[in-house]
Amino acid sequence: MRLRRNPWVLYISMMPFILLLRHAGGGIFRWAGYNLLFYFILPLPLSLALGFKPAELGITAGRGGYRWALLLFLLTVPLSLYGTTVPSMKAYYPNFTYSNWTDFFLKELAIGVIMFSHEAFYRGFLLFPLAKKNEWIGILAQNVPYTLAHIGKPEVEVPYSFVAGIVFSKLDLRSGSFLPSFLLHWSGSVLFDLLCVLL
Repeated sequence: MRLRRNPWVLYISMMPFILLLRHAGGGIFRWAGYNLLFYFILPLPLSLALGFKPAELGITAGRGGYRWALLLFLLTVPLSLYGTTVPSMKAYYPNFTYSNWTDFFLKELAIGVIMFSHEAFYRGFLLFPLAKKNEWIGILAQNVPYTLAHIGKPEVEVPYSFVAGIVFSKLDLRSGSFLPSFLLHWSGSVLFDLLCVLL
């Protein structure tokens, strides 16, 4: 089997990073560091060594998609409002403690690093090379481990993350970049945390 520029070789080589991150621990800032390390910093040189260029991994500004991300963000506002009425969601989020608003927003920045790392990994390294061969195989191949990563959070998040993973993938493939889904994911997360705190 040809190793260089083989999307399946890249995909399989990424799987240990999921396990490494699963066993990492610590507070929110350490967790953000582990996410950045295992989901972006280490996968990038490995991908380059296998012959993939950054643009082939969705690491580019893209060709748009940001207006769609904004529209989707606005459409999720009612879902976020509904989510605050679900006891398990309200009890879980925000998933960090904070002492004041400065501390709250600093930790939201750490969440941003986590979201960036997740989108780079699942919608970048795992999605783009496989989707170039077959779009739906790429979408499903990244979406299964992405959905499984949500086990342990409120139960409603598991099916929601599966649907979101498909939407994020289609958005990013249309754009040619994982940045639209990152901005959508992070802004939606910050909004939901704020709603859980304020309502």
